[in-house]
Amino acid sequence: MEEEVPGMLILVLGGGASGKSARAEDLACGFSGKRLYVATMEPFGAEAEKRIARHRAMRSEKGFESVDCYRELSSLDPQKDTQVILLECLGNLLANEMFGRDAPGCEDRIRRGLMHLEGLPNIKHLVVVSNEVSLDGDRYDPETLEYIRILNRLNGWLADRADRVEEVVCGIPLLLKGEKGV
Repeated sequence: MEEEVPGMLILVLGGGASGKSARAEDLACGFSGKRLYVATMEPFGAEAEKRIARHRAMRSEKGFESVDCYRELSSLDPQKDTQVILLECLGNLLANEMFGRDAPGCEDRIRRGLMHLEGLPNIKHLVVVSNEVSLDGDRYDPETLEYIRILNRLNGWLADRADRVEEVVCGIPLLLKGEKGV
């Protein structure tokens, strides 16, 4: 394990089924201290339940305490001995906030929630997983276009704040920002 940098914020980006979740878990497991896995995917339907079960199985023996938080990250109050938080994933959180009951202001709520987690005095490492999305020329309805725009803005905002940014492509982490060796 490398020497730890206090207060490190790490953003792990990738497309669907890229291996970004596994990479984020590996990074979080490389840090000492109690780990909290913040799951944001709401279990809507059988497919979502299967995906949630797969992710829980992947982390079952990695020493994470898990909590579901579908909205309002700023309400999250981890135990005082928690030192590492892994947030899975920003795209789901945005969908929950944007298409849920309180769509207006969702981007600001998410930023405030992330700053809340980042500012907790006991948290040494915050690892955030997010989807890499772009406009690929397809025609999308206005709500989907707005979702893509907001997620890209949030990813850019987080990347600016982050100490380390990785993009995972076909299971291979590519360092975009930060130093090697973490």
